[in-house]
Amino acid sequence: MLDPEGSVEHKSSSSFPKVLLIPLAMLLAIAALLLLAFSATQQKEPDFYTFKVVNIRGKLVSLEKYRGSVSLVVNVASECGYTDSHYKALQQLQRDLGPYHFNVLAFPCNQFGQQEPDTNKEIESFARKTYSASFPMFSKIAVSGAGAIPAFKYLIDSTGEEPTWNFWKYLVDPNGKVVKAWDSTVSIEEIRPYVTELVRKIILKKKDEL
Repeated sequence: MLDPEGSVEHKSSSSFPKVLLIPLAMLLAIAALLLLAFSATQQKEPDFYTFKVVNIRGKLVSLEKYRGSVSLVVNVASECGYTDSHYKALQQLQRDLGPYHFNVLAFPCNQFGQQEPDTNKEIESFARKTYSASFPMFSKIAVSGAGAIPAFKYLIDSTGEEPTWNFWKYLVDPNGKVVKAWDSTVSIEEIRPYVTELVRKIILKKKDEL
């Protein structure tokens, strides 16, 4: 078609990209959302072994080192009526089943009856000398209430069981998930079958993989 000036009329070439601009923007937005969704699914859910704690000598350590093994997490105290029976039984359990497939993880706590008043150094010396404790020990902490460390908050949230006294026990499987919790009145001998069964499964699995 000729325009009033007699020249041929051309449609604006810029209109074509504008038509594609909106769908292209939508595709990019959808792709970004899909990428975010995929990333979220790939993020590892927290478990007990994803946390970091301070050991009894003041060094920050990752509980990741215990992944693949069974853990019995206990809030210990040196001056409790349960101290003697529990420390002896915990060390025997460690001796019988640890350290390759199982560990007692001991967390001193002074929240209950102020029965863990000493320093970390004194606590470790007491446990090692009195009971020959060979299991890992960690810095004195709070295990209940608002001041509880994240690792214990995870144990509490997973079980709905919050320590109300010394020597609560949480059994953690090789994947860092909490299997069961017991209060102070439950002896280690009552818990032993649960621990032994989890350790047995680890050993059988490793044999199958050979």
